Amino acid sequence: MATTVALFGGSFNPPHVAHALVALYVLETAPVDAVWLVPTWRHAFGKELAPYEDRVAMCALAAAPLGPRAIVSRVEEEVARVRGGESRTLHTLEHLATTHPGHAFRLLVGTDILGEAASWHRWDEICRRAPPIVVGRGAVTPPPGAVVTELSMPAVSSTEVRRRLAAGQDVAGLVSRTVLGYIAGRGLYR
Repeated sequence: MATTVALFGGSFNPPHVAHALVALYVLETAPVDAVWLVPTWRHAFGKELAPYEDRVAMCALAAAPLGPRAIVSRVEEEVARVRGGESRTLHTLEHLATTHPGHAFRLLVGTDILGEAASWHRWDEICRRAPPIVVGRGAVTPPPGAVVTELSMPAVSSTEVRRRLAAGQDVAGLVSRTVLGYIAGRGLYR
């Protein structure tokens, strides 16, 4: 029987409590064996990100309380190195099919991503290879094979966290204490 992995990709710039809550919810309710947090190597639409190493480290801190089934994957880095800096979700799925032949993959996304599906490189092929698990409710139609959860993700965004940090405002309750300590120690998002 194949190991089923939910791939939870994103900028994680920084990872916040809603990311951890969604990962835990999917681990406990969806037919998956693990959730892999997959920080993007470089944003597909050119958004500026904190250094990759920092985002990987923050994801590890955010995932630690979830136990051994929540894993931070550096697959985007592997794919980007092979493809000269480019890493797209489809390329990642192709790479994982080769490097993890005993695994089945699902793509863990929010309903907001479904609204952007037209801008993704070969979205239909992505859905065929890794049928989505969609978190949240919305007026979007999920692709064939998608599972839509009953949970709506809390209204927390990395953009808001970065804005507050840059303004010197409190972000307690939006990011875990360990991630917040890491951000402060590294002087990120000022």
